Amino acid sequence: MPTPRYKQLVDRFAADIRTGRLAPGTRLPTHRQLAAQQGLALVTATRVYAELDAMGLVSGETGRGTFVKEALLPRGQGIDQVAVAADTVDLNFNYPALPGQAELLRAALRQLSSAGDLEALLRYQPHGGRKHERALVARHLARRGLCVTEAQVMLVDGAQHGLATTVMALLQPGDVVAVDALTYPGFKLLAQAHRLELVPLPAAGEGPDLDALEALCKRRRVRAIYTMPTLHNPLGWVMKMRKRRALASIARYYGLLIIEDGAYAFLAEDAPPALATLAPDLTVYVSGFSKSVATGLRVGYVAAPLEWVPKIERAIRATTWNTPGVMTAIACGWLDDGTVERLESEKRSDAAVRQTIATDALGRLKRIGHPASYFIWLPLPAETRADQIAMALRRERIWVSTAEPFSTAKQVPHAIRLALGSVELDTLKDALQRVKSVIADHTY
Repeated sequence: MPTPRYKQLVDRFAADIRTGRLAPGTRLPTHRQLAAQQGLALVTATRVYAELDAMGLVSGETGRGTFVKEALLPRGQGIDQVAVAADTVDLNFNYPALPGQAELLRAALRQLSSAGDLEALLRYQPHGGRKHERALVARHLARRGLCVTEAQVMLVDGAQHGLATTVMALLQPGDVVAVDALTYPGFKLLAQAHRLELVPLPAAGEGPDLDALEALCKRRRVRAIYTMPTLHNPLGWVMKMRKRRALASIARYYGLLIIEDGAYAFLAEDAPPALATLAPDLTVYVSGFSKSVATGLRVGYVAAPLEWVPKIERAIRATTWNTPGVMTAIACGWLDDGTVERLESEKRSDAAVRQTIATDALGRLKRIGHPASYFIWLPLPAETRADQIAMALRRERIWVSTAEPFSTAKQVPHAIRLALGSVELDTLKDALQRVKSVIADHTY
């Protein structure tokens, strides 16, 4: 059976892109031009580009055209890659650590080894955590201004697991969830796995466009909103109190579930109260200790209205049964003795130092972020392509993320996110200077 002509054209384009005959950044003919050149129907020409886009070889941009992407850059622009070479500077992932944390772990293990209830850690734990551990997390949240009872708190294997169990327990396939147009990639993966429909909300100042949210609720049955009001990833905003109240009011009027992600909230001092304090009957608050303590400490927590706790506990049981007893005991011990609070304070200072280094190194480059966060968003100059910047930086042994993994909108902005928390300060300064130089070299 002969290969359809449009398929032959797809294969020809793909071969030319992969062999370099069509260089990255090349602007391809418009859909109409391609149709005229090849004697195709317009819908068939559109199908050609759609298949190339699905293969990760081109990207279509409203008002600009269709461009060849960097064929050597992995789909997702590197966000899914964890292991990097020893000589590579990782500005893609954040795993902030402070000097002396390994000694803290040694001391905690020694203390745990002499504890009277050590044998209990070898047995199954309650799905949501032991009562005294849930109480410690509740007191931790109270210090942040979020007052919940121990019965409302459940321990999970990190914030990502907290989001996953919330989605499993409270949402159904096909549910519409409002999200920021740029949002945490981990939630995008959850939505894909659970077949949720994500609808992007444009940014409006320090937070999502609430007029757009209300308009969406009027025309669609929206089930939930996923939001990061305090230290948004990747834009670093801290939503003002007035906007939080407005969001809570919209959620109440339209019956939305609020999924509040507080993974980076510890970095923002004097932030307004969590949405969970304004709409406690509608909000699930999710966070953990990966960023504030250590990424290997896979202990997180979910705080939810009492009526939803049994559902979330069933999701915990279905996924991990309970958090590992030893890791949970260490995390809760550090909550109890003030270690977590001290590390959070030190990491706020560390992040502020790194932001200062970034300000000096990046010069006049436009950037978006918070003065005490571990990341920076760099919108690129006009006609500068993010995939080309990311690939050029890889050749310099620097890994960054483009906007692609963060974007929920059809039009992906040309920008890169720089994670500042994973390298030594001297290395960070040099790497950011090289980022600036590469962007300058690719700006027309």
